[in-house]
Amino acid sequence: MRMSSIRETAEKFNICANFRGIVRFSEQMSLHTTFKVGGPAPLYIEPADVSSLIFALKTLRNDSVPYFILGGGSNIVVSDAGFDGAVVSTADIRGISADEESVTCGAGAPMASVVDFCTEHALSGLEVFAGIPGTAGGALYMNARCFNVSVSDVLVSAEYLDQDSLEQIPYQFSSADWEYKKSPFQSTGRIITKAVFRATQLQESAKDEIASKCRSYVDERVNKGHFRYPSAGSVFRNNRAFGKPAGKIIDEAGLCGYRIGGAQVAPWHGNFIINSGDATEADIRSLVNYIINAVKEKTGFTLEPEIIFCGCSGSKNK
Repeated sequence: MRMSSIRETAEKFNICANFRGIVRFSEQMSLHTTFKVGGPAPLYIEPADVSSLIFALKTLRNDSVPYFILGGGSNIVVSDAGFDGAVVSTADIRGISADEESVTCGAGAPMASVVDFCTEHALSGLEVFAGIPGTAGGALYMNARCFNVSVSDVLVSAEYLDQDSLEQIPYQFSSADWEYKKSPFQSTGRIITKAVFRATQLQESAKDEIASKCRSYVDERVNKGHFRYPSAGSVFRNNRAFGKPAGKIIDEAGLCGYRIGGAQVAPWHGNFIINSGDATEADIRSLVNYIINAVKEKTGFTLEPEIIFCGCSGSKNK
């Protein structure tokens, strides 16, 4: 889009009392993804609340500005060319509250903050998600899974914006809507704004025990090398039909340590691709395709990526 039209749209946020939040031009997406790759978004918008989010989306639609909804950036690989239009981040929609049976959080609340909140208030049930990157909304969208527990296993309800009306719609959990790393929000245009997770209120004296469990999960992630280099965690979905995890299949195919440009299969874990310092989206995409083809040739299995490639090379609104 022409920068002049982008600036004309952005001016509407600056002069309108219905919008609270951040508006920036030419924002590098490498600053907002755990892979640390991605070119610029001509317009970057970070609403401070749901009403500001709705105003932003309506304004972009009225001005025919394409947009991409960004969560925590922990499971995406943004094009080196960035985006054609606007990126709307839910990062600041992050309030957290609780009662004796659940914890409620905005879509932009980092899962680490949700777990910390639970620990501080002696709420048990989310310890397994300690140390997971990304936001509550992103974890819900991807149905994130940690140590054999999926987000759907602890979900009570949610709220989302309908893609057409931009009205908030309540969602009540139904097991029929969920599968392994699949959610009813994927490929629908629904924009998650809130999540309610099941948690049990314990006595104040249980805080130390909850904190200890959380540390054990974080330590296991550290020992597995989750935080050594920028990455997006697991690249490929596991498939029970293959008889073993994707990481083991990749390892047995002799691909650990294989590199294309700055992107490398982690030497210690076949299902991690790491940014060794100067990786590009093109490097990561090429490496993903190489792994798929190599594994297919050696085993007959076709690996399915769970990371999402987005941006100018094939961006689509979510």
